[in-house]
Amino acid sequence: MKKLAVLLLTLLTLAFLIHLIAPALVERSLNRVDGHDDSQVSAAAQALHSDLFIADLHADSLLWNRDLTRHATRGHVDLPRLREGNVGLQVFSAVTKSPRGLNDVRNESTSDNITLLAVVQAWPVATWNSLYARAAMQLARLNRLIADNPQQLMWVRSKSDLRNLLAARAAGRDIVGAQFLIEGAHALDGDLKNLDFLHRDGLQFLGITHFFDNRLGGSLHGTSKAGLSEFGKQVVRRANELGVNIDIAHASPKVVRDVLALAERPVVLSHGGFKGACDSPRNLDDSLMKEVAASGGIIGIGYWSSAVCDYSPLGIVRSIRHGIDLLGLEHIALGSDFDGTVTTRFDTSQLALLTETMLNEGFSEKEIRAVMGGNVKRFLLDQLPD
Repeated sequence: MKKLAVLLLTLLTLAFLIHLIAPALVERSLNRVDGHDDSQVSAAAQALHSDLFIADLHADSLLWNRDLTRHATRGHVDLPRLREGNVGLQVFSAVTKSPRGLNDVRNESTSDNITLLAVVQAWPVATWNSLYARAAMQLARLNRLIADNPQQLMWVRSKSDLRNLLAARAAGRDIVGAQFLIEGAHALDGDLKNLDFLHRDGLQFLGITHFFDNRLGGSLHGTSKAGLSEFGKQVVRRANELGVNIDIAHASPKVVRDVLALAERPVVLSHGGFKGACDSPRNLDDSLMKEVAASGGIIGIGYWSSAVCDYSPLGIVRSIRHGIDLLGLEHIALGSDFDGTVTTRFDTSQLALLTETMLNEGFSEKEIRAVMGGNVKRFLLDQLPD
C-alpha cells in the first residue's frame, strides 16, 4: 500500500510539473521573436503612431496557457504589450485542430496536435475530444478576461460598442477592443446549431477551413482543393442571417469563389499575403484577391515568412504597398497571426516599427492611418449591427 501511495504521489507530481513547465517550453519554441529589432523609432514616427487607431485581425493568444493580463517573456501578445503598442482593437482567434507535420502545401485531416496540448494544459476533459468544446472554452476565456479587466479590455460586438471604444480612447484611456474568430468551422463539430451558440457568446468572424479539409470544404493546404460542401453552404447562409463575416484565410480557391457567390456581406482574409509579392503556397493568387476586393473585402497582411517572404518590417511594408497598388488603399489591413506558431521580428508592443518603416518608404499619413486600423474601423462601422 505504501509503495502504491508513493507511486501515485510521484505520478501526480510528474503530471503537475508537465502541466507547469511543458506549455511554456512548447510556446517558447513555436511563438518566437527572431531577435527584437533594434531599429530606433524616430520622434516623428512615434508621435504619429501614438495618434493612430490600430487594429489587428488575427492573433491566436487564447490557445496558450498564459496569463494575458501580465507582460510575458514569451509569445507575442498580452494586454500590457497591446497597450504598449497602442493597439485599439484585437481580433482573438480560436485554433481547435492542427495536423501533425503541418505545412503550407498538403495536409491530411486525420491527425491533431491540439489534443495533446489540451491535455498538457489541463483543459476541461470535454475539450479532449470535441472541437466545439475547444472553441467554446477559448471564447469563455475571452469573456472572463473582459469581465475581469473592464478598464483594459472591452467587447466590440456592435456599432455602439465601437463608438464607445473610440470615444474612450479619444479621452485618453488605452483600453483595447476585442472581437472573436474561429479558425476553421470544423469547430462546429458538424452541427449548425453550434454556430448560433458561439455567436450568442461573442463570435463575429467565421473561418471556413484551417490547414486541412473539413466538412465544409477544401483547404488551401489540404488534399481535395474542393469547393464548399452542402453543409458548408448551409453554414455560410446561416452566417449571413446572424451577421457573421466569413474569413477566407486558409480556404481553397474554389471555396473562396463559392463563398463570394453566397455571402451577403464582404469577407475578410484575416491573415496572409499576396502571391505577387511573396510567391508562397500560403498565399492566394492576386487575381482572386481582386475578386475579394471587388466584393468589398479586406485583407490582413501577416508578419511571418510564408505570408510576406521577407518578414522584416521592410518586407511587411513592401507587401502592404503591393496590396495597395493591386487592390486600392481601402482593402488593406494588419493580420499579424501573432501567437499562431509563427516566428516574427517583433511582438505587438513594437508596432511603431511598421509606422516608422512606412514613413521611410514614402507612405502618406492617410495611407498609414488607413492600413494600421482605419480600414478595419470603417469596415466594422459598416458591418456590425447597431
